[in-house]
Amino acid sequence: MDNRMNAPLLVGAVAYSPNVVPIWEGMREYFAGTDTEMDFVLYSNYGRQVDALISGQIDLAWNTNLAWVRTVLQTEGECRALAMRDTDTVYQTVFVAQAGAGLSGLEDLRGRRLALGSKDSAQAAILPVTFLQDAGIHADDVDLMRINSDVGKHGDTGRSELDAIRAVLAGEADAAAIGINTWEAIGRDELMPGALEAFWMSPIYSHCTFTALATTPEDRYSSWVDRLMQMDWDNPAHRPILEMEGLRAWVPPQLEGYESLFRAVSEQGISPRW
Repeated sequence: MDNRMNAPLLVGAVAYSPNVVPIWEGMREYFAGTDTEMDFVLYSNYGRQVDALISGQIDLAWNTNLAWVRTVLQTEGECRALAMRDTDTVYQTVFVAQAGAGLSGLEDLRGRRLALGSKDSAQAAILPVTFLQDAGIHADDVDLMRINSDVGKHGDTGRSELDAIRAVLAGEADAAAIGINTWEAIGRDELMPGALEAFWMSPIYSHCTFTALATTPEDRYSSWVDRLMQMDWDNPAHRPILEMEGLRAWVPPQLEGYESLFRAVSEQGISPRW
């Protein structure tokens, strides 16, 4: 670690889509020429990224909520959340059905078919099961259709959520659980507008966060985080990066927003490793 103290901060991210490259090239350019220069490493999945962080191959990881939970569990809490997108603090799961299907709440799912996304998607598979259980609906009360598209990406591609929506539109499922981003960007606007309706939305929870190990010296990343927070939506040089990454401002982490996922991972016996 000492040999890297004067080197650019090394940030890990997952290559879940082609636009990840211009996002991180833009981030690198934003920090270029400052005293907080950075570089990035792209991984094929979050399991490898978490392993790389814990083994010290990278300084920070841009983690999903499940990757954060697994980092906490594998390090016995010896890690830190550093910053989130404003949109990560108000994430939700949305249960959708065909318009006019007569579903008005989770209770109406008894005896119905529910399409879930990839098994490692917090928003489209893990948390939906816990939300059902909280409502008194157990696995044998609902016919769960699991669509494991792009496992390893933690649902970031949205592919399994789109597949779940298609299953609803095709009449193969009565409802689907998807993330709020998919619902707002695709579920209503592009896939047969008006054909779907949301009949239940979850409480808000936290999504992605920059993560560091507790053993990493704070002065290794503190100035970088401060400069990250200075990215300005009204600055035309900053806005394209913010738009691609889906935020208007970077904000401090809201750790209470992960409590529901920690509980879901425990109750469902989900492995802390990938």
